[in-house]
Amino acid sequence: MLWILGIIILLFLGILIWFNISYSPIKSEFTKLINYHRAKTKIQNESFTTEDIAKSPSPVQKYFHYCGYIGKPKMFNMKAYLKDVDFVQASKKLKVEYTLYSFAASPIRFALIDTSMLGIPFQGLDSYQNGIGSMKGQIAKLITLFNEKSEAMNKACLVTYLSECLIMPNCALQDFINWEKIDETHVKATITYYGISASGIFKFDNQGRMLSFTTEDREYNDGNGDIKKVKWSAICDDYRDINGILYPSTLKAIWHLEAGDLVYFDGKDMVVQYNVTN
Repeated sequence: MLWILGIIILLFLGILIWFNISYSPIKSEFTKLINYHRAKTKIQNESFTTEDIAKSPSPVQKYFHYCGYIGKPKMFNMKAYLKDVDFVQASKKLKVEYTLYSFAASPIRFALIDTSMLGIPFQGLDSYQNGIGSMKGQIAKLITLFNEKSEAMNKACLVTYLSECLIMPNCALQDFINWEKIDETHVKATITYYGISASGIFKFDNQGRMLSFTTEDREYNDGNGDIKKVKWSAICDDYRDINGILYPSTLKAIWHLEAGDLVYFDGKDMVVQYNVTN
């Protein structure tokens, strides 16, 4: 009996160690994807000019000026990090760490969610590259709970990239995004890539701050097999000055359901870095 107890204790200790080390397969995949695309990126030492935005709608031009991008270096990638995000997944409320990497020259985006459920680690990876979107989740660093890929996922990931393009505004100047002015505070943006198009409406205030992005081009999965298109919004707030650039530090993602709005992502104190090389 003692040797059985010893094996159980060793297994328990092994599980605790495995749960508490920083390594996980999804984190490793996330890092490899980022390093691969950083190595492929052509770095160009250019700065934003008024000529770059001359053909953009006036609310977008005002945004560039208000946030201080004119005269600043163009970014080829962006890292955004949020800690203690309130996140709702399958009706479960979690606190998560969220790390996002995006690239400007083409729509490429990777987002890592790191959290735990009842003390068991959970990591999720949202990926979009070469026109393909996917969403993978693993618990206990070994068990894959889901690994979703579909045409709808491709479009959802593409429109998510679009929703974030003004936080890394070199994206907004690329040929794959088209802008249409609606009025002095609303602009429609359409992104087209690998034969797929998605669009949404950016809302600005009179100062030039981007306040929100709303789209009809995402599908909501209620977790019970019911999947349908639902209006989706990303809300920005609390602009902060970092090295002469203003960017929103608070982000919310909302599904506008028939039963009421579901704020499933609520993050504060976002830290943004541009042109990350290591």
